[in-house]
Amino acid sequence: MSHLGAVSLLVRDYDEAIAFYVGKLGFDLSEDTDMGGGKRWVRVTPKGGQTSLLLARAATPEQLARIGDQAGGRVWLFLYTDDLMRDHAAWLEAGVVFRETPRHEAYGKVVVFEDLYGNAWDLIEPATGA
Repeated sequence: MSHLGAVSLLVRDYDEAIAFYVGKLGFDLSEDTDMGGGKRWVRVTPKGGQTSLLLARAATPEQLARIGDQAGGRVWLFLYTDDLMRDHAAWLEAGVVFRETPRHEAYGKVVVFEDLYGNAWDLIEPATGA
């Protein structure tokens, strides 16, 4: 059986990204391995999730230019939750930026938020049976 193991996310700094994903969003720090030369293999994973974000420190001008714009301004990642209102309240308290108020769609409750660099994410509580 196959599954998506990790998605690479360009970051400016490993530690500031860890502080956001682990400290504010409550992800688990799955791995932080020193690779030498200032490079680290850092993975953060949503609690109970299978797929990790590989925090990749930008190293070239092209990579630096794409921090915060991984999807050209569109929503890039879709994070599912069992309680959107709980997470929305906790993340507001933690200082996470939301682009809107939670809304209902046919597929469930959804709200768009930004990561520390401005990438847009959907936080989704699927509708029952979805």
